[in-house]
Amino acid sequence: MKFSLYPEQTALLAYVAKWTCIAGAIAALSGTASAFFLFALDAATHWREAHPWIIWLLPVAGFAVGWLYLKTGSSVEAGNNLLIDEIHDPQKVVPLRMAPLVLVGTVVSHLFGASVGREGTAVQMGGALADQLTYAMRLRHADRRIVLMAGISAGFASVFGTPLAGAIFGMEVLAVGRLRYDAIFPCIVAAVAADQVGMAWGVHHTHYPMNTVVAIGFASVAAVLLAGIVFGLAGMAFAKSTHAATALMKRHVSYAPLRPMIGGVVVAIAVWLLGTRYIGLGIPVIVEAFQQPLAPWDFFGKFAFTVVSLGSGFKGGEVTPLFFIGATLGNALAPLLQLPFPLLAALGFVAVFAGAANTPLASTIMAIELFGPQIGPFAAMACVVAYLFSGRCGIYRSQKSGMAKYRVPPVPRDRLPPPSAK
Repeated sequence: MKFSLYPEQTALLAYVAKWTCIAGAIAALSGTASAFFLFALDAATHWREAHPWIIWLLPVAGFAVGWLYLKTGSSVEAGNNLLIDEIHDPQKVVPLRMAPLVLVGTVVSHLFGASVGREGTAVQMGGALADQLTYAMRLRHADRRIVLMAGISAGFASVFGTPLAGAIFGMEVLAVGRLRYDAIFPCIVAAVAADQVGMAWGVHHTHYPMNTVVAIGFASVAAVLLAGIVFGLAGMAFAKSTHAATALMKRHVSYAPLRPMIGGVVVAIAVWLLGTRYIGLGIPVIVEAFQQPLAPWDFFGKFAFTVVSLGSGFKGGEVTPLFFIGATLGNALAPLLQLPFPLLAALGFVAVFAGAANTPLASTIMAIELFGPQIGPFAAMACVVAYLFSGRCGIYRSQKSGMAKYRVPPVPRDRLPPPSAK
């Protein structure tokens, strides 16, 4: 039998060249879109903070965004779930209008004071822009799946400044318990390049001052495992509450634009009573969670504001609010678990996201990219435990179950129930 190394390697060179070009194009589109989005988001946030009265117009803004999607965006309203569905079962190219619609909807939501994130916007823009290459390059279904995954990776990486986590997220978010390794090279190239494109446009990402790590020992490991359980339950509660709020609004309010209008009224009244601490991205409060002890109810405040905002139909994402919830929850747990609050804030930051999104690997890598390699062992334990304890629920409805989170031991034969009498 003949053996030759060259034909396979020659084919691989062609594969690498092909996907480097495609992923590079995806990165240029997604990184540029994310940079524009982040600049617009900063401008909207600064304007809202300088003119707090604008929050009273949040119901009007909610109605406008709902009406815009009703008239022009019904085919893309599913957002991230539409992208995941198209990867699992390719049907038709994602309409390009997904990108400008979610961009406008998210910036408007932040300008007027909704509590939403930014990951959903970047991922949807990245996926929609990447999918347009299907037309230009006449890609097959198999290649189109990879293009969409690379677009998701590029969007996630460029909006958070975490290229490795973004690459893994694009492969891990599709199905619980499985990774699509056939997309690993395009996802990595797209994520790394998109992050560089964003920085070339002048994007600067928030630095979180986590410089306290304890030694690995029985007490510290036990405390991190307990914290991971709490983080996982918080992620599960967030996902279930958001889905329940969305279903409740759809069941009782048939006209779609009225849903964010009602949610806007609730949020505006809550801001009048409680202040502006829990609206927008909440980055300043996240930074505070690494610097000083906070009120133990901060995590619940952001939880409630975000569930109302997303459940009523405001556009944005779940991830940054999950970072807020996790960081402030970790801060509150620190005295109980006898660990430094910067460490538990960092672990909560990634672990609640890991539980809610069912992405423990991407979340662990994100922790290393944001907080340094020294947090790696603790982050891995917290994220995996949170992933296990978050149950079968997740923030992405289209995420499939590729494999059970854990193997249930078989029931001994002597404990099986007796067969029913015939």
